[in-house]
Amino acid sequence: MVQLSAMSFSFSIGRQIPGQRGRSGTISTPHGEIKTPAFIPVGTKATVKSALPDSIHESGAQAVLSNAYHLYLQPGADILDEAGGLGKFMNWNKPTFTDSGGFQVMSLGVGFKKVIDMGSDSLLSKDVIAEKRERLAHVDDDGVNFKSHLDGSMHRFTPEISMQVQHKLGADIMFAFDELTTLHHSRAYQDQSLERTRLWAIRCLAEHQRLTEERSHRPYQALFGVLQGAQYEDLRRKAARDLGSMREADIQFDGFGMGGALDKSRLGEILRWMTEELPEEKPRHLLGIGEPVDLFAGVENGADTFDCVAPTREARTSAVYTAQGRFNVSNGAYRRDFSPIDKECHCYTCANYSRAYLNHLFRAKEILGPTLATIHNVHFMVTLVDRMRQAIERGEFSEYKKEFLARYKNLD
Repeated sequence: MVQLSAMSFSFSIGRQIPGQRGRSGTISTPHGEIKTPAFIPVGTKATVKSALPDSIHESGAQAVLSNAYHLYLQPGADILDEAGGLGKFMNWNKPTFTDSGGFQVMSLGVGFKKVIDMGSDSLLSKDVIAEKRERLAHVDDDGVNFKSHLDGSMHRFTPEISMQVQHKLGADIMFAFDELTTLHHSRAYQDQSLERTRLWAIRCLAEHQRLTEERSHRPYQALFGVLQGAQYEDLRRKAARDLGSMREADIQFDGFGMGGALDKSRLGEILRWMTEELPEEKPRHLLGIGEPVDLFAGVENGADTFDCVAPTREARTSAVYTAQGRFNVSNGAYRRDFSPIDKECHCYTCANYSRAYLNHLFRAKEILGPTLATIHNVHFMVTLVDRMRQAIERGEFSEYKKEFLARYKNLD
């Protein structure tokens, strides 16, 4: 068998943060390189909401991530396959990611919240949920039945179906199908779910190999395994060891996604459990984390790439980031403030528009308001992680972290 992955996907490590797990590096894909650490903006439905692809490109973003669940339901994976893949479909000529759909299948599809609770104060006991209420999703050992949030129609995802959908979507990096758990699930259920996800990972690898050979006319797509285990050290380490050493026939995972609910007050500690066990030579993606403070914890504890909807979702509610902290530009205090969102920012929005103008747009409910705020927030997050990478390469990460966090506060 021709090892397509060896020719078109690779990861090289640059410089390490002294005394920490973090490092700089380069991920090479068929559609270009990603210098890491890197923040990957989320374009859920093959678009970063309210922003042109050109604007995301100008932000310095090196890749975008879309969602298999949403694209499977609308417009359909077959249409993206016919278009030549996600990148061509959305006119994005850089690398692309797709997640497996697991989060949405087991949240949107069955009535859970869109955002997983990451707060330790929500943990009232070790076994928060009663035995008969472990999960409302229709999960079995083979896969998941779920209801479309669009029209109520019933669907089923298995590891094989998720792989088939993602191969048609054609992203450079995709993720194995896993079972989502939250901090509210009991320890007993976490044990059961971790084993189910391990068995699903084996099936994902096998189907990935089959589809790679069948679709050899398409560029190679890297497959990342996804680690669960909630807040339990033994489960997180076990997941990392299991998936890190997993081999099916001639293939292994090309990288790893660190997923599920993470007690954010212990984020660095939990990440370190996993990165200490994972193969050093493979990239690690932290799923769904994107607050500036959390990004520093992620980078120093070994995460190479990040995605999160927070910067774009918050932009649509007028929340914007600055070097001094985050604030809501629609608040009354900014009606006559003719300075840019952030005087230190060089994005299109800050170069051309004032806080007062954005305040007016949001208060008048003009669509341009969310667009300009999104452009700024994406640029801010991408640039922040770029500067972390540059600081690592200069050997000054700790100094940069200390300087940034000393200034960054909640301004509202």
